[in-house]
Amino acid sequence: MQSLNLPIPIYNNNLAPQKADKHSLFRNTRDQTHRFPTSLLAAKHDLVPKEEEDKGVASVPLPEGLLREAMPRHVAVIMDGNARWARQRGFIAASAGHEAGARSLRELVELCCDWGIGVLTVFAFSYDNWIRPKVSSLPSLFLSFVQEEVDFLMSLFERLLVSELDNLVRQGARVSTIGDSSRLSESLKKLISDLEEKTKDNSRLHLIVAVGYSGKYDVTKACKSIAQKVKDGTVQLEDIDESLLEQELETNCTEYPCPDLLIRTSGELRISNFLLWQLAYTELFFAEALWPDFGKAEFIEALTSYQQRQRRYGGRRS
Repeated sequence: MQSLNLPIPIYNNNLAPQKADKHSLFRNTRDQTHRFPTSLLAAKHDLVPKEEEDKGVASVPLPEGLLREAMPRHVAVIMDGNARWARQRGFIAASAGHEAGARSLRELVELCCDWGIGVLTVFAFSYDNWIRPKVSSLPSLFLSFVQEEVDFLMSLFERLLVSELDNLVRQGARVSTIGDSSRLSESLKKLISDLEEKTKDNSRLHLIVAVGYSGKYDVTKACKSIAQKVKDGTVQLEDIDESLLEQELETNCTEYPCPDLLIRTSGELRISNFLLWQLAYTELFFAEALWPDFGKAEFIEALTSYQQRQRRYGGRRS
């Protein structure tokens, strides 16, 4: 995993490309931003393209070194490291880390709104988390801690929906959720439904929250739906292609279902059953910072790395 290299930059192509670092997909926190010379991405950041100006978005100047025309349309984030953050600070329970992580999410939503990123998908809770407490081989005390953490996460999510509703509306954010909602409480399901309804006409940012989500289940469910349509005679076998399957995935709720950039925090180098189909050609960025420590500087670092890459979508390097 450590041998992965950054593709050659495509912006300011008249400049000599930087030599790839064998660790270049795996950045340290805060002290690494200087590795990306601003001369490579020099631009007048305060100029807003007319089509963005007309939509009333991206009116905030970008940080130095970022190009507005090269910003990703869709960013996905695996928000990892809350429990470790809490342990490192002497907390017995992970709840303190999740509370701190909620503040990082709030800041990231604001930055995406300000910088003209159209879609932000965050992995809030995995479907696998539902089944972990049922593993009988684990000590009962550990199972109790895990169940308490799951209960706290659901409670925190509910409180966030209530407290952030006005902010999301004010920021022009539309909210959608994806994942298996069958195990959520009735009160939480109602809050989600109300929030989605109240924000459905907003267009500045589409915030997609994955709760009880599984990439494998997403694809499996899409296949079952298509199979049923074939059985019913509404779809012919020869009609089945990638486009049809994508229409059945849960990310069909957004204009840009496939992320341009995936960020995972906490130093882990895996995608953990998240958006398996949608990440086929996504650029990956692994940050060492734990999620509660991921802020503006780390996001700029990830975006700068993304803007130096040449996206080939399976093709050859030009």
